Amino acid sequence: MSELVSILIPAYNAERWIGGTIESALAQSWNRKEVIVVDDGSTDHTLKVAKRFEAKGIVVLTQGNQGAAAARNTALRAAQGSYMQFLDADDLLHPDKLTHQIRQAEDGGSSRTLLTGSWGRFFVRHDHASLTPDSLWQDLSPVDWLVTKFTQNKFMFPASWLVSRHLVEAAGPWDESLSMDDDGEYMCRLVATSCCVKFVPRARCYYRIGNPSSLSSQTSASAMRSEFHSIRLCIDHLLSLEDSAKTRHACVRLLQDNLPQFYPEHSDLVAQSHSLAHSLCGALHTPRERAHFKLFRSVLGWQRAKQLRGRLNATKLSLRRTLDRLPRLDRRAGSN
Repeated sequence: MSELVSILIPAYNAERWIGGTIESALAQSWNRKEVIVVDDGSTDHTLKVAKRFEAKGIVVLTQGNQGAAAARNTALRAAQGSYMQFLDADDLLHPDKLTHQIRQAEDGGSSRTLLTGSWGRFFVRHDHASLTPDSLWQDLSPVDWLVTKFTQNKFMFPASWLVSRHLVEAAGPWDESLSMDDDGEYMCRLVATSCCVKFVPRARCYYRIGNPSSLSSQTSASAMRSEFHSIRLCIDHLLSLEDSAKTRHACVRLLQDNLPQFYPEHSDLVAQSHSLAHSLCGALHTPRERAHFKLFRSVLGWQRAKQLRGRLNATKLSLRRTLDRLPRLDRRAGSN
């Protein structure tokens, strides 16, 4: 166990989850590790909870509220490891996650190999998480990874990655101008900088969903501008590797899949999306509506219908969080 791994945890108002996240970091079977928590100006007891673990050797840093990307960059500047493990303050690592990925790295891999692994979504209990493979759960070249992500609208949970210091330094810091999808842009940039993406199936982690304080729930004009800027940067990362009919088609698909976020109230971003698609020799169509949304829109209009849909989704997530707290019955027992 020669390689030091830095586990980097940005935290903002995460007092409910930060303890469990730190415990999952400390529980890693890979002994050569350091855990760095950066409290990004929390107004709750996140800092107090994190400091309870200082006696176990973790480093706790504080800064004024500057956003998740800035907190990750602060952690990177303090990190001493040869590998970086990014971990949000409400997510969890399997105890052997780092061990499986480091062993893969030591098995003749390049320092520019980007290591990833399997992951599952959960609400409250990570033992309820279902690890469902998709088309990104395989070894891929950087171009094929990005094309697959764009054309199939796939997502790779950031904590599933393990990134060498060499690759982190080559890719550059997190983009602090992005308030939304800073992780999506950074991961696309890491992929574009890598020589290949290596999937390590036994390296598992767990992504908490339905968190009402999640940044992904923001819909303000500034948040949507950040989202669109991130999409443009992701497109640039792919085209920097290969500018072809295949990659342009993938970029247009990315724009199409994200158009519903902006349509119709953010008309400037809708226009920019169409213009960018046209420059890529493609075209976007009006977002398709489900039958029930058409009914809401006909009565309430687009903006109020989207607001109502958001509230209904939030209610469903709240119910699913409540149900997830209950123990699941053994299916085999129930079938007897």
